Amino acid sequence: MATPTRIGLAGLAVMGQNLALNIAEKGFPISVYNRTTSKVDETIERAKQEGNLPVYGFHDPESFVRSIQKPRVIIMLVKAGTPVDQTIKTLSVYLEKGDCIIDGGNEWYENTERREKAMAELGLLYLGMGVSGGEEGARHGPSLMPGGSFEAYKYIEDILLKVAAQVPDSGPCVTYIGEGGSGNFVKMIHNGIEYGDMQLIAEAYDVLKSVGKLSNAELHQVFSEWNKGELLSFLIEITADIFGIKDDKGDGYLVDKVLDKTGMKGTGKWTVQQAAELSVAAPTIASSLDSRFLSGLKEERVEAAKVFKSSGVDDILTDQAVDKKKLIDDVRQALYASKICSYAQGMNLIRAKSIEKGWDLKLGELARIWKGGCIIRAIFLDRIKKAYDRNPDLANLLVDPEFAKEMIERQSAWRRVVCLAINSGISTPGMSSSLAYFDTYRRETLPANLVQAQRDYFGAHTYERIDIPGSFHTEWFKIAKQSKI
Repeated sequence: MATPTRIGLAGLAVMGQNLALNIAEKGFPISVYNRTTSKVDETIERAKQEGNLPVYGFHDPESFVRSIQKPRVIIMLVKAGTPVDQTIKTLSVYLEKGDCIIDGGNEWYENTERREKAMAELGLLYLGMGVSGGEEGARHGPSLMPGGSFEAYKYIEDILLKVAAQVPDSGPCVTYIGEGGSGNFVKMIHNGIEYGDMQLIAEAYDVLKSVGKLSNAELHQVFSEWNKGELLSFLIEITADIFGIKDDKGDGYLVDKVLDKTGMKGTGKWTVQQAAELSVAAPTIASSLDSRFLSGLKEERVEAAKVFKSSGVDDILTDQAVDKKKLIDDVRQALYASKICSYAQGMNLIRAKSIEKGWDLKLGELARIWKGGCIIRAIFLDRIKKAYDRNPDLANLLVDPEFAKEMIERQSAWRRVVCLAINSGISTPGMSSSLAYFDTYRRETLPANLVQAQRDYFGAHTYERIDIPGSFHTEWFKIAKQSKI
């Protein structure tokens, strides 16, 4: 290999391999490196099989770095945390001023900001780039969220525009997000929305299966049907697929054999922590995280089920007679309305952080790059983009005239589903908290006046009044004591 390659990629687990092959397939010769060298050989073998793609493998970091044209650009796809620092250390020894490193992992945004500063001191550029779409996306077109050095983004814009998912009417699913760790932050919130989305779909499944008594074959049909309308999205599509797959190790369907314990990598947890830090309500996302925690208590739940079975809780949850067709339609509407709340919460988190950090993030543009390639890609992201195009300062998606109208049209069905679930003893934390979010947000007056009065009573925290400006404190205790005499 005499001529230098256009770009390098370090870290060849499934995502790394697939992204490298995608880049090569788009016509950009690429150098690849991995600490475990067998992964390098495996990637080269795949490149041969998938059309003699211009992928060049290296077993040592020095020859890997030297093989890339200047200014060098290297994408890292390694596990977040310490492995990223180790990889940077290994590679930066051979890098020269003006070269650039891109972290394509799910990294905590403050780590990216720390690294960007450290790299700048060495004269190196740094980008933190969210990559969504799983292994399929990485291979055939992910949604890309690069943030950090704009100069570095310009180096590789031509590559990213070709490698990203392409959506016919709105272009490649990539844009320069903003400064610092904004790319990682946006990807983290994307994953938080994804947590909410998956939880809501699981609840829709639970209600249809447990209350509506739908079989897997019927569920397969319902979700396939839903995927042709307003709910058209990647997650609904794969859910329909899952219900259609038979067990290859026994009778029946595979979904029924999967253990009900959910794993997680941490981005959902970070999202909820950030919501608390920013004082932004994100109850749909938070309830999905709680549901994952509870799912992990499998042994405890098995014991609890015995306790409550013997105590007769199930006896009061009589089998409710349901009209299947009506239930399916109600659940569809409840799912849609709840999903809008999950996206609204995510967008509000992004905006709050953008204001705090001065990132100037464009919410409509984020909705656009999520339309293809990523896990939360959905037809209504186009409508979300249009909502922010109409009003970039929109306080909340729920009050956009189009979405407000849809929420109003769906609220009866939504309430019916939540009531039916409660009366049947089926938990729908995502749908219920989305509904509570909607009901709280649309009320002019909340009972917070009482909470504030309590705070002033026991802690002299003062309160404001609705009729006179200023802050007030009342000796509630003394007044109450006198009136008791």
